[in-house]
Amino acid sequence: MAVVYYGAKGLANVCFRAFGRWEVHGVEGVPPKGRLLIVANHLSNADPAVIMTAIPRRLRYLAKNGLFRNPLFTALLNALGVYPLDRSGRDARALRWMLNSLEEEAAVVMFPEGTRGVGGMRKVGRGVAYVALKSETTILPVGITGTENVRSFRRVPFPFCRMSVNIGQPFSLPPIDGDVSDPVLDSLADMIMMRIAALLPRDYRGVYGGEAVGPCRA
Repeated sequence: MAVVYYGAKGLANVCFRAFGRWEVHGVEGVPPKGRLLIVANHLSNADPAVIMTAIPRRLRYLAKNGLFRNPLFTALLNALGVYPLDRSGRDARALRWMLNSLEEEAAVVMFPEGTRGVGGMRKVGRGVAYVALKSETTILPVGITGTENVRSFRRVPFPFCRMSVNIGQPFSLPPIDGDVSDPVLDSLADMIMMRIAALLPRDYRGVYGGEAVGPCRA
């Protein structure tokens, strides 16, 4: 429901500005329409709300299926465009949901690290590259800082800390004909993560602390 989504977005915006030191950079680079895969580093439970508030489009997300146990909370998550993800292994249903959402020209948020990476970015699997190639979608990298200081859902509306969202330039992966090998997918996933890392201070970059970002297309 649009009223729930935009109500939650408005409330988060008010709370972040009133109780935190809130900065967003690069919002002018967000494509206003069309399929879009938004990829970001992951520091805390506040990150989905931070992305929702910073990006001027209605977004869809994946979240761990453990959050869908309470019927009322499940209804809220559904209204916010959130789909359950089984993180114990490859979740074919969640993958199909993402690809279908992008086929519908939606903007989908993905945290490729899967779990929160406090202390620096973690090495990711090849899933983000597979989704980007399969959907032939534009990728928007986003770097988040400061939300590691928001440690629980109860504190999300009252962050009392500096938070920054640095939105990069959209890009796409080079087209590849035929089957794509796992090493190629791994390399493309690293390229995507390096685009995120380039938007972060060096001490946030973790395993992606190098300089090269690879041959992606702007």
